[in-house]
Amino acid sequence: MGKENNENNASNGNQGIPHHTSHSSHASHSSPSGFLKPRGDYRTLLSYQKSEVIYEITYRFCQKFLERRDRTVDQMVQAARSGKQNIIEGSKAAVTSKETEIKLTNVARASLEELLEDYYDYLRVRDLNIWDKQGKEALFTRKLSQTTPLTYDVFREFVETRPANVIANIAICLIHQTNYLLDQQLKRLEQDFLKTGGLRERMTQARLQARRS
Repeated sequence: MGKENNENNASNGNQGIPHHTSHSSHASHSSPSGFLKPRGDYRTLLSYQKSEVIYEITYRFCQKFLERRDRTVDQMVQAARSGKQNIIEGSKAAVTSKETEIKLTNVARASLEELLEDYYDYLRVRDLNIWDKQGKEALFTRKLSQTTPLTYDVFREFVETRPANVIANIAICLIHQTNYLLDQQLKRLEQDFLKTGGLRERMTQARLQARRS
């Protein structure tokens, strides 16, 4: 998981993001007949680790830089939480429903996209600087985000000591990276679904194989 894979598509801050499969520990929780697919540990997913950091940064950002009565606070915190939680629920659903896993992963992706726009809006309306994707600050953030496992502690000092525009830009970099990982995850899930089908198809195949044996 820690292996670096420098993707050609670096326009969204994805350069140097390690490649990962949709579930990196699919070796457990499988049924003897094979129609229940094994479930991986969502905590090993880079997309989940980054989404957890995004949630923690967003919660603290809103508490520190936005007024409590500002409706944006609830919107941003809920969008960050939705991104994280739907990755978890999608991973859990993988055992019985590939369709549900795809749906929930899409919800996570959409929630983080909404959060991304909120951070951009915060910077734009205040005429604050948005980092260049190939600038030194963005590159440094990408380097930090390659830490495995990735936790909030990697960014704690910056969140606690830097001004709002720096923290917002850090969050933007992390959201771009997470969305890229979720896009790759969705592509693999869709390919798996086309190849193996859903639970009903696998159960039918398992019954046919049992009758032949």
